[in-house]
Amino acid sequence: MIQSMTGFGKSVTQIPNKKITVELKSLNSKNFDLNARIPSQYREKELDLRNIISNSLNRGKVDLSIYVEFVGDQTITNINTEVVQNYMGQLRKIVDVSDIELLKMAVKMPDTLKTEREEIDEEEFRIIENSVKDALVEINNFRSDEGEALEKDLNLRIDNIKDLLEQIISMDPERIDMVRERLRKGIEEIKETADENRFEQEIVYYIEKFDITEEKVRLDNHLDYFQKTMNSADSNGRKLAFISQEIGREVNTIGSKSNYAPMQQLVVQMKDELEKIKEQILNVL
Repeated sequence: MIQSMTGFGKSVTQIPNKKITVELKSLNSKNFDLNARIPSQYREKELDLRNIISNSLNRGKVDLSIYVEFVGDQTITNINTEVVQNYMGQLRKIVDVSDIELLKMAVKMPDTLKTEREEIDEEEFRIIENSVKDALVEINNFRSDEGEALEKDLNLRIDNIKDLLEQIISMDPERIDMVRERLRKGIEEIKETADENRFEQEIVYYIEKFDITEEKVRLDNHLDYFQKTMNSADSNGRKLAFISQEIGREVNTIGSKSNYAPMQQLVVQMKDELEKIKEQILNVL
């Protein structure tokens, strides 16, 4: 079962005086890339959070956001009274205005507010860890749902290529007859009598040169292997990408060997389906 790298998860936890919101967003990426936006008091625990998230999500460009909202009387920002009074005293010597106006001017000056660094509480951090894990459950469910949609589309594209391959297989005898007839007409145009034995030798040469039997067999095997990999227990976008490259190699070889316009048109349709597959695989975990 494949998973998408696109997902979103959110968890909201209420503790005394605080409301903690954790959000996780992920997009496709070749590797795991985490961008963390968390309050400064939790920075020392960032590595722990990174390990939890990377073990769960494996790959993708991930944004972690932790918001802390104080809902009680508690605040970590206070007015620096001494600094404000000092500013007012200095301003009073310069301007002749009321104390209210002095206060308005003073609070705009540097260092009038002081933020006390809140030490991290281990119990509170365990709550945050659990919130992150809850968000991870949600984002993984999102990824699985997106993966189901991707799998349906990929199966459709693979089945389309299989149908086109069947048309190519049924068309192959017609193509060989066309090669034979084209050679015969060429000999007739130059008004030469062809030696039947030599003519058959030339036919054999061209058939061997343009034979696509091995490519057809390998392509069919690659298509089956692609679907088998999608149905495996683990999602493996890299493996699917490798298989799609092998599919492309066989399709290209069939196209170069076909030397027959109707068959080449089918090959073009195969390539179109394969390009759509490659685009979708970029988002597979």
